[in-house]
Amino acid sequence: MKFDVIGIGNAIVDVIAHADDRFLDRMGIEKGIMQLVERTRAESLYDAMSDRVQTPGGSVANTLAGLGRLGLSTAFIGKVKDDSLGRFYAEGMEAAGTAFPNPPVSGGEAPTSRSMIFVSPDGERSMNTYLGAGADLGRADVPADAFAGGGILFLEGYLFDKDAGKTAFAEAARLMHDAGGRVGISLSDPFCVDRHRADFIDLIENEMDFVIGNAAEWTSLHQTDDPIAAMERAAQVCDTVVCTRSGQAVLLARGAERAEVPVVQIVPVDATGAGDQFAAGFLYGYATGRDLETCGRMGVAAASEVIRHVGPRPDADLRAIFADAGLI
Repeated sequence: MKFDVIGIGNAIVDVIAHADDRFLDRMGIEKGIMQLVERTRAESLYDAMSDRVQTPGGSVANTLAGLGRLGLSTAFIGKVKDDSLGRFYAEGMEAAGTAFPNPPVSGGEAPTSRSMIFVSPDGERSMNTYLGAGADLGRADVPADAFAGGGILFLEGYLFDKDAGKTAFAEAARLMHDAGGRVGISLSDPFCVDRHRADFIDLIENEMDFVIGNAAEWTSLHQTDDPIAAMERAAQVCDTVVCTRSGQAVLLARGAERAEVPVVQIVPVDATGAGDQFAAGFLYGYATGRDLETCGRMGVAAASEVIRHVGPRPDADLRAIFADAGLI
């Protein structure tokens, strides 16, 4: 089967709960960012969550869920252990319409990855991620037959936190380009960018057809205070680059073309998944041949939908939202 979009990233069960700032301070959680935690810390935070909602997650997996809601065929290459959370993850992805080619793995010490996400009253989310089995994805876990016919490959920057993930990226990018497809990456997080700056710069210059990042990620990548300058630097070596700026217009560049897409500022119910669903809307436009501004407007519309409710995946019909906005 030919897939329109294939994603590779950490297969993480998202565990979402509400928490005020006093709770975050008491638990030593830094607000508004993704922090990596060890297994014992993950277990203690899980136990402290009072109103847990669990869903198959991970940044790129959430993006694929949005693309599936828009009618594209998708597959997610990730790794889970054959434990209760791993089976929940694999079954949940398939049930949502995204193929999950790799079955849960028996044996091994690391349990399935999970991220404890605490949502503050202002909608900000603080992520505490345990990189279990999902972070061990490597070259051997990339099924070559999934790339037949090309399409688009979307990579998750977070997977660079282990060397095995880099080998998976390299193999998948080679397979997709050999099949005549396009490859892109989400920069994922400014701290992730800081940890892997040289690798990301090399990828953007030599392997990527498109890159999506927010202002903090772009400034971290090129060590500047000016996200526009950082983005323009990337645009000199990569075909398509995107810069989201929380509450400000989204900037997009493709060759000599430039676009600026305004956003409507609202207080989010839950900002979890805003970037993931922006990527879904953008990639839908990118995959279906829309112009740069329309791709950006689709991204903004999808992100606007997901921040109006708890959870990182769309509740409403994105195609209907796009139609109402005159995008399709």
